[in-house]
Amino acid sequence: MNAIKKYAGLIWMLLGPLAIYYLVKTAAGEIEKKPLLDTWIQWGVFTIVALPIAAGMVIFGYYAWQEEYDHLPEETE
Repeated sequence: MNAIKKYAGLIWMLLGPLAIYYLVKTAAGEIEKKPLLDTWIQWGVFTIVALPIAAGMVIFGYYAWQEEYDHLPEETE
């Protein structure tokens, strides 16, 4: 299971920048099609919200790749 966590971390680290790339590419295409202020605002908000999410994906993946999640604490009741 720990090996799966480690390689899933690599996938998360790759998905973060890839998601931002496609988001920016899509935003640029949509703004080019309809260059009005409302389009700029809409895609600006989408991008601003998605950047921290993608950064979190990369950080989560980094910790998984470094095997930080291999020894999770036991739940006590």
